[in-house]
Amino acid sequence: MVFFTKAVRWLLLTLVLGGPLAARAQIIDDSTKTVYGPKTTRVIYEAELLRDSTGGTPIDTSLTQWPQARFWAHDSTFQQDLGVLASASRPLLYQPNYQLGARFGRNAFDRQTRAGNQVPYYDSRSPYSFFRYVQGSQGEQVFEISYSRSFKKNFSVGVDYERIAGNQVLNTGGTQYQTEHNNFTIFTRYQTEDGRYHLLANYSASRQQTRELGGIRPTASEGLDTLKGPGSFFKYGDEQVYLTPGINIDDRDQVHVFQSYRLLGRGLTAYHIFDASRQYNGYNDDALPRDATGTLLFYPLNAITGTRGTLRNTTATNDRALFRQVENTVGLLGRTDRVEYNLYGRARNAELTAQSTRLGLSGPGVPLSNVARDGYNQLFLGGTAAFNYRTIYAVDVAGEYKVFDEYWLRGRIRTGPLSAELLTASYSPTLTQQLFIGNSYEWHHVSGGKDDNPSNSPFVNTKANQLTVRLKQRLPFLAEHSIEASAAVVNLTNLVYYGPDGTPQQLTGNQQLLIGFARHRVRVGNVFFDNQGTYTRVSGPTNPGLRVPALVTESRVYYQRLVFGHALFAQVGGELYYQSDFKGYSYAPSTQQFYVQNNFTIGNYAVANAFVAADIGSASLFIKVAYLNQGLYRDGYFTTPYYTGYPRRIIFGVRWRFFS
Repeated sequence: MVFFTKAVRWLLLTLVLGGPLAARAQIIDDSTKTVYGPKTTRVIYEAELLRDSTGGTPIDTSLTQWPQARFWAHDSTFQQDLGVLASASRPLLYQPNYQLGARFGRNAFDRQTRAGNQVPYYDSRSPYSFFRYVQGSQGEQVFEISYSRSFKKNFSVGVDYERIAGNQVLNTGGTQYQTEHNNFTIFTRYQTEDGRYHLLANYSASRQQTRELGGIRPTASEGLDTLKGPGSFFKYGDEQVYLTPGINIDDRDQVHVFQSYRLLGRGLTAYHIFDASRQYNGYNDDALPRDATGTLLFYPLNAITGTRGTLRNTTATNDRALFRQVENTVGLLGRTDRVEYNLYGRARNAELTAQSTRLGLSGPGVPLSNVARDGYNQLFLGGTAAFNYRTIYAVDVAGEYKVFDEYWLRGRIRTGPLSAELLTASYSPTLTQQLFIGNSYEWHHVSGGKDDNPSNSPFVNTKANQLTVRLKQRLPFLAEHSIEASAAVVNLTNLVYYGPDGTPQQLTGNQQLLIGFARHRVRVGNVFFDNQGTYTRVSGPTNPGLRVPALVTESRVYYQRLVFGHALFAQVGGELYYQSDFKGYSYAPSTQQFYVQNNFTIGNYAVANAFVAADIGSASLFIKVAYLNQGLYRDGYFTTPYYTGYPRRIIFGVRWRFFS
């Protein structure tokens, strides 16, 4: 909260001091109407400059995604979380890995964090600011305020503050926060008059604190087969939980600088990317849960002791880890009407340190000792190349190679609406999968590590091969009628995952996935339909290391039109999310990892929402009733074993843009 207060004060001071300048910069025409607006404001991303495109894109003013909760965070993919906004999460559907080399492997809070290469920069020709605010009746909240100032066309600076938070829903004794994520970003953009040199730079500070509850602690009167009434697990605020709580901290700082210079027009541009980042993870539980006999509860069986117990401190856990990384990337890129390429080399210097309670000490607040420290110096070579012939035919290849033992290579060919893609990769496990020393867990899957336990042998690289065929087509007989479909076959060898005891394991043999995706969008007058679904079939070992629900669908229907003499653009509709049953991952807060379990089946469920959204000038609003179908057949649903999703609630949101 201290960070939140200081950031808001700093940002408000910036807006107050910038107000007179903004007003002075306002340009009006003869009818005293503001000239600047959404059509004159452009958003520039680093990914565009890496394709030698400098024009930017218009800001998104549409209402379509605004009421949808998964678009409030920076990762809009479907996620398995702990049922509360900004809680720990992981991708629900399979995603290929493109990250090579030394990487921390603490990704449970990535969803709320914006990477340095994804920060937007604005060419607004005038001061541009906006804020968005979302508030739910169960305590979920999203707040963002941003201010950017352009100086002519060549230079702009900006500042952004964002807060994503959720109140406790289980075991409530009043209004108590459970998650709080704060992010503060300063960014600037510069280009020379002739457009040959471009600079994008930003600094971001991300702070997340989570009160870990450990999920519902079952009572003798509750059963998983009971879906309604007092015998179910859906009493929310009256449910018992395991932890009192544990505190998870995820702090990140990042400095990111991109520079490019055109050597020979658009055909040859040199660029350099500097990226320095720091990620700190800490877990603290000062009151480890035990039953009346003194037996430790909640924490999984330890692989070393074979029992529920601690390794260092019998009454409290205080585990910390810090990962620092500096990367320098140098490359050449170019683009013509038919050919596009990007070749680069990247050097990475990284360091991982870890601390835990000293051996032989017990109780909260005892001194910590260094339990691990290692450094990494790695070199990567990579690039992309593409050939396009109008809209008829295209071929592109991309890849990256870590000297000397990891790689990914992707090739794609497209003709008309059809395309095919082949991806092959070999990558090492994360640093957390290789080494962890804490109060509840310890493993050494590294060369030269402990050899007193055969399970501590080093992991080999995971290999992945994926073939995907896609179809994307607008149908000619209706102006706004389109379909997308894809089918993919994935083969994974030596997959590293977290097993039922919460420790990393390597799957012997192959695991195969068959993935089918389809999306259909159509407009009939002022009524719009948008339906999509993903089917995944997992085969291979009896106890697979990758768990994915067989079917995930999302359907939306809405009616939109201008009303009140074109003064207001309104949208009213509904959406339905469906997920089939599967043995979803459990969550270990002390390692920030989701792990495989075999005893809890997350039943299939559907969540229906109804919403009304509107644009009034530069303001966008919505009001939404979420989980409208609660009480029909069941009183709730699980997102993770013993973690329930939100009950029915009302959510309100407003987004306001200011052009001056």
